[in-house]
Amino acid sequence: MSINVGDQAPDFTLVTLTANGPELVTLSELIGKSNIVLLFVPMAFTGVCTAEFCSISQGISEYDALDAKVLGISGDNPFAQDAWAQKEGITLTLLSDYEHKVAAAYGVAYDQFLPDKNLIMGGVAKRSAFVIDKAGVVRYAEVQEHPKDLPDFDAIKATLGAL
Repeated sequence: MSINVGDQAPDFTLVTLTANGPELVTLSELIGKSNIVLLFVPMAFTGVCTAEFCSISQGISEYDALDAKVLGISGDNPFAQDAWAQKEGITLTLLSDYEHKVAAAYGVAYDQFLPDKNLIMGGVAKRSAFVIDKAGVVRYAEVQEHPKDLPDFDAIKATLGAL
């Protein structure tokens, strides 16, 4: 079951790769500093995921103006995420949920990714979006069942604007 609006956001610590090397990012350390947008995507280097994160990167100033930090999460290792970001110009913070624990905690992990293509990669994150306020409460939650369906970014921005 996925996290719902009104729930306390589950805490996590994940790895990101920076110019200084791997660093840990802990959600609870970000709570209170800004609103947070968590964007789960299935995989780096795929067309829809790349388009989504490139679009967010190009419009990051809109999220900054809404006092929101955007975090992208996938099950890829941080080195693959960094190569993806460098290749595609993705500027948002990418977090590696390599063991799929955060996707499971948020209830957004596929049991079987793309079963119609017989891909048995369990644990891959469903394309999902969560807005977390400065108190750590989920104010927006959207989970897509099909990996090609994008979240409603207008609704995300409207939620942020109301906080």
